[in-house]
Amino acid sequence: MKAGRPFRKSLRISMLSGQPGIYEMTWDMPDGRATFMYGSEQIPGEPHIIWRRIGGHDIFDHP
Repeated sequence: MKAGRPFRKSLRISMLSGQPGIYEMTWDMPDGRATFMYGSEQIPGEPHIIWRRIGGHDIFDHP
């Protein structure tokens, strides 16, 4: 993120449907999934990511 480049294509990132401000990330290391959101800057000029859930498909029950 610091370099300003997009995420690698193997990390599929998108908004989580029906959950404003929450994103999902998936990858192919057996059923890799995570949800996250952006928080207020903690260090000026750097994005602050709040990891919500990491695991398998069941994380989407309560993202």
